[in-house]
Amino acid sequence: QVTAKTAFLFILPQYNVSVPTAEGELVQYHYGLKDLVTILFYIFIAITLHAVVQEYALDKISRRLHLSKVKHSKFNESGQLVAFHFTSVMWCLYVVVTEGYISNPRSLWENYPHVYLPFQVKFFYLCQLAYWLHALPELYFQKVRKEEIPRQLRCITLYLVHIAGAYLLNLTRLGLILLLLQYLAEFFFHMARLVYFTDENNEKLFNVWAVVFVVTRLFTLTLYILVIGFGLPRVESQTLDPERGNFFSFLFNNIFFRMSVLLLVCLFQASVMWRFIHFQLRRWREYWNEQSSRKRATAPGTKQQTKPLKRDSGYHENGVVKAENGTSPRTKKLKSP
Repeated sequence: QVTAKTAFLFILPQYNVSVPTAEGELVQYHYGLKDLVTILFYIFIAITLHAVVQEYALDKISRRLHLSKVKHSKFNESGQLVAFHFTSVMWCLYVVVTEGYISNPRSLWENYPHVYLPFQVKFFYLCQLAYWLHALPELYFQKVRKEEIPRQLRCITLYLVHIAGAYLLNLTRLGLILLLLQYLAEFFFHMARLVYFTDENNEKLFNVWAVVFVVTRLFTLTLYILVIGFGLPRVESQTLDPERGNFFSFLFNNIFFRMSVLLLVCLFQASVMWRFIHFQLRRWREYWNEQSSRKRATAPGTKQQTKPLKRDSGYHENGVVKAENGTSPRTKKLKSP
């Protein structure tokens, strides 16, 4: 019996409370230090699942494709993230639908702070934190190249800050919707890279990703404006009360602070979109140059054939595809993803 209690500490979320409702009592959860023990357990689960996907799926496929070392590293990265993002999108979509966060957008800010969480919401956040924390030792296990480590560390840090911030500041409902949008765009990007590795002439899925990315950015910006600009300023409790989990709703009651935050969000989203559009225009320009060179090579009286250019899909950071060394891709020649 003592062993069972210790096992539950690792496996199940802690800090459950009975909250009275109109239909009776409802068991919900809040956070505490014991969550670190549960997260540690699921870090080992994530490492195990990572190894299973690598051993029984990605390694077998990459052997058939005969990829170079650079492409092999990118293939493994995208393969792992496709499995994770697909699972997370399906799970997150189920949670937001069953909890009514999509059908009732007011629930994103009503009754803030959202100190008490349903079981599935808390368990989702614990698993998300465990996954991104497990990605740190995986940099060593997967023998990631030194030039790739800073980029992956930035990505892991951004996800951990977003997820942990939403969890600790009681903005879990807004965090779920934002994660759903981000993971959806990331899934299409890494899926497009996997398809590209099997057939370098097949880039149609990158066009699908481009559309999904733009749509998700617009929804993300709309959510920020809706929640920060109109939702949180209408919360009944506008005083700083850390004991009740109300950390900063009183700040959004100040119009100057609220407009400053919205301005920063808009500028950031605009910069991401600008870099994304700039890259897409350059990519299309390379495509049409390649097509025109092929037409000239196949024209009557032309003996010399030009070698087709390979366009780069690189790696993805905030919607922008960058070259291996972290700089923007060159105009003349872009490498494969």
